[in-house]
Amino acid sequence: MKLLFKIFCLLTFVCSLTKAQDTIQSKNTDAILYQPSQNIKGLVVGLGGSEGGNAWASKHWKTVRDQFLDKGYAFLALAYFGSKNSPKLLEKIEIQDVHNAINFSKQKVHTEKVAVIGGSRGADLALLLGSYYPDISCIIGLSGSHAVFPGNTDHFSTSSWTFDGKELPFVPVNEAAVPFMMERKIRKAFEAMLQDKESEQKSLIKVEQIKAPILLMSGTEDEICPSSEMSEKIIQRLKNNHFKYRYEHLPFKGSHSEPYQHFDKVFDFLQKNF
Repeated sequence: MKLLFKIFCLLTFVCSLTKAQDTIQSKNTDAILYQPSQNIKGLVVGLGGSEGGNAWASKHWKTVRDQFLDKGYAFLALAYFGSKNSPKLLEKIEIQDVHNAINFSKQKVHTEKVAVIGGSRGADLALLLGSYYPDISCIIGLSGSHAVFPGNTDHFSTSSWTFDGKELPFVPVNEAAVPFMMERKIRKAFEAMLQDKESEQKSLIKVEQIKAPILLMSGTEDEICPSSEMSEKIIQRLKNNHFKYRYEHLPFKGSHSEPYQHFDKVFDFLQKNF
């Protein structure tokens, strides 16, 4: 019995090590840092989308989160709006605040390697972080956009993002998009907004400034936004600018959430490029 008890205690101790976590205190964010028991290969930052809150810290994502830990990555689940200490709405989110939280976490786990993985609007934020900060080592965008769009407010008259206190240019909601928004045909609304080519060009995420490998994944039947088409626009922009890092777009037949079914591709990309 004593031997069994010792084995049980040892297993409990090992499990607690693999699930070690810290709360990261940083302005306008809420974040939980999970650390593996083995030597850390780098820090992976998870950013949720327009659902808000800290999606990557939820029970729903525990299995995937644990896979990152099992592979030796520290994992930062980061909320940038819709949580206790972050802004209420996805509107004028300061990119610097998110980067500061990442920096605090880097210091905690003693690594300079940072991969950012984001879904939907979180994918946009991941790309924006890479475009402003050269210390981002790898970017993975799931069902993301190639440009900045309005914040999720009743009036849709402000940008989703700011940098150094200044709103980033965004593609506005035009008259063509209004009927689709009223009918909750969100993809159609996005497509109508993107008819404004001048605003689209002014609002492009400057992906060519990124200094890191990029993996994009999308669903070809995305009901929320034309993420496959927007991802291809990013790829073309990278080609046109002779982007020197690895970049790839993997389209899958399916909806806005389809990329989340293919984390094997994410792990493979990280292993080879991070």
